[in-house]
Amino acid sequence: MSTEFRQRTPAEYAQILWRRKWMIALPAIAIFFAVAAVVWRLPNVYQSTTLLTVRPSSLTEGIVPQVSEDELTIRINNIAQEVFSRSSLEPMILNYNLYALERRRGESMEVLVEQMKKKDIQVELNKSRNDITNGFQISYKGPDQFIVQRVASDLASKYVNAQTQFSSLSAKEGSVFIDRQVEAAKADLDAIDVRRLEYLKANLANLPSSTSALVQQLSGLYEQQKAYITEIGRLRDQQTMLTTQLGAAENNTQAGIEDVAETLTDPKTTLAWADLAKQESQFESEIQAMLAAGMRPKNPDVLAKKQELGAVQKQKQRMLDDWKEKIGEKKARLERRVDPSATTYKTQLQFMQGEVARQQKLLDETRSQIAGISARIERVPQAEVGLTTLDREYQTKKAAYDDLLKKQASAHLAEEASKSAQGETIAVIDPASLPEKPIAPKRPMLIIFGLALGVGVGLLFAAAFEVPRLMTIQTVEDARHYTSLPVLVSVPELLTAREERRRKVRRTALAFASVVATAFSIPALALLLKLTHVFEKLGT
Repeated sequence: MSTEFRQRTPAEYAQILWRRKWMIALPAIAIFFAVAAVVWRLPNVYQSTTLLTVRPSSLTEGIVPQVSEDELTIRINNIAQEVFSRSSLEPMILNYNLYALERRRGESMEVLVEQMKKKDIQVELNKSRNDITNGFQISYKGPDQFIVQRVASDLASKYVNAQTQFSSLSAKEGSVFIDRQVEAAKADLDAIDVRRLEYLKANLANLPSSTSALVQQLSGLYEQQKAYITEIGRLRDQQTMLTTQLGAAENNTQAGIEDVAETLTDPKTTLAWADLAKQESQFESEIQAMLAAGMRPKNPDVLAKKQELGAVQKQKQRMLDDWKEKIGEKKARLERRVDPSATTYKTQLQFMQGEVARQQKLLDETRSQIAGISARIERVPQAEVGLTTLDREYQTKKAAYDDLLKKQASAHLAEEASKSAQGETIAVIDPASLPEKPIAPKRPMLIIFGLALGVGVGLLFAAAFEVPRLMTIQTVEDARHYTSLPVLVSVPELLTAREERRRKVRRTALAFASVVATAFSIPALALLLKLTHVFEKLGT
């Protein structure tokens, strides 16, 4: 016959906890201090955010077709894949010495790139400004507030540059494609003109006497038309070449202006800067030492050191301001300088444009004459049916050719708009912020978690000792419950004086050993937590 397990009262459980109080408290203290030591030394994590927006084209839709939202979304997604590729992120990791600790531990570059892309970089829709409807934010977090600002700024620049390159390439490819279509349609149209001319020549016997002269005149006009078309093509080729040369000259001039900073000595590379940096580091160390020694921030010695530190920092800032001012003055002088080659290219380009316009006017006049003579010839009754068929085909091809000419003009405008940044662009609205306060780690929360973990481990230790005892008879209530017999008398444990002294000595030795074990376990646990990087992952 089995007996049910005796349920303990809350008072009995409280007695058990009190009896095992040191078994609970010592692990809790060890884990708490170990966690606190590790968490307190965790590096701060800062986050810098920049706001970008997709700026629509500054030109009207009638001049340059606007990109739809779906096309723009696909384009931005493609740009994101390029910006967050390994070929883009790996140079940033090396240039800014990111993840130095992880690289010293031997982690591969693939793992670091994935961590940077999926964990440290965040791209989300704009939530900070209600006046921006098509904006998105790029955030980057890391241990150095200045570096995270530079990385966030570089990521924004990569978006802007990638969008500009993508727009230019897309517009150029579209322009080349439509040019080929126009050339093919023009060839078809010329072929129909030739067929019409051959048809008229084949039916000279059926034409009135005056019609023969008209056909010869029409043939001469076609030859003249071909000569004009050839000349216009040659002039446009020269115009394209001059445009390319002008762009190269302007780019060279702009590159010279942008590279002016490289010709001036960066003050950060000078010995004076190094001396100032050394003094700044020395003053900061002395201030920290004073504060660590117990001095208050308003102590006169501390304030004096801070003034000396401020003077050194102001001197460094003056060196940077002077350097930037010199760069600005030199850039201004270079921008005011006139490039003779660019002026020559512009003059030749204007001449070519005027010559193209003149040749085009002559071509239009020739086409008008061709159209007039063709209309007179087409009125001849004997050739009416054949000419009607050819004219119908000609008009169909002509309509397609005119439509392609409109698309060609639009494609060329789109290409010019992309070159001059007049199309859809990604622009930086809010530059990358310099974080003032770290976003992680949440030290109080982690320390509380360590305390709760320590208490839980202590309770597990106590349960490991007390649960087996709950299954045995330990008290009068246990005996009464499991035997179902009345307890007449209970005799307490009787010890001699010698046994009592031995018990006290044993308890004292056990308590001392527990305290020593707890003291030694704190650095061991802290080292284990540090090596496993548990709180580094939880803290971020």
